[in-house]
Amino acid sequence: LIRVDFNVPLDENFEVTDNTRIVSAKPTIIKVLEDGGSCILMSHLGRPKGFQKDLTLEPIIEYLEEKYNVYVHFSNDCISKESINTSRKMISREIHLLENLRFYKEELNNCDKFANKLSNHADIYINDAFGTSHRKHSSNNAILKYFDKKCLGHLMQKEIKYLKDFKFNDKLTLIVGGAKISSKVKMIYNFLGKAKNI
Repeated sequence: LIRVDFNVPLDENFEVTDNTRIVSAKPTIIKVLEDGGSCILMSHLGRPKGFQKDLTLEPIIEYLEEKYNVYVHFSNDCISKESINTSRKMISREIHLLENLRFYKEELNNCDKFANKLSNHADIYINDAFGTSHRKHSSNNAILKYFDKKCLGHLMQKEIKYLKDFKFNDKLTLIVGGAKISSKVKMIYNFLGKAKNI
């Protein structure tokens, strides 16, 4: 069960216009498939208020099938018995994409019950969603207690290594992006006195 970040932009025809985040998850997905496993992928898309057809992950199916040359199952639900059965009955080297996690308020509330249901999809949990790893959501926080086997994906490891090896200097210019300043304030304070420009 891999928490990926497929929060990608879609055009008016529901086609992916920037695949960077999907491509970033590829090394982890390929590793699991090549080792004979099957992947259950879960992600969010946008900030829906309940179910919103324009924020479904369904358009990503075709992209995944084309890039990985495998059959991709899709469940328009994350936690139903049907979706869990699909995950459990998959054969080796298949992918199962779950519907948008944020269609459920429980995801944002870090709900144990929701996390427990998600955990029924698989025996191993992998977090490869660096862009959302700072949030306490069910799919990356509460879910951890339900897995004995859990690890970080290639993207997470790469980002952590980069941050760990980073050297501050008086010539550093830090560029901070993103829509929500509230989630950036602590980071900005951390860089005060360590960067020449922010």
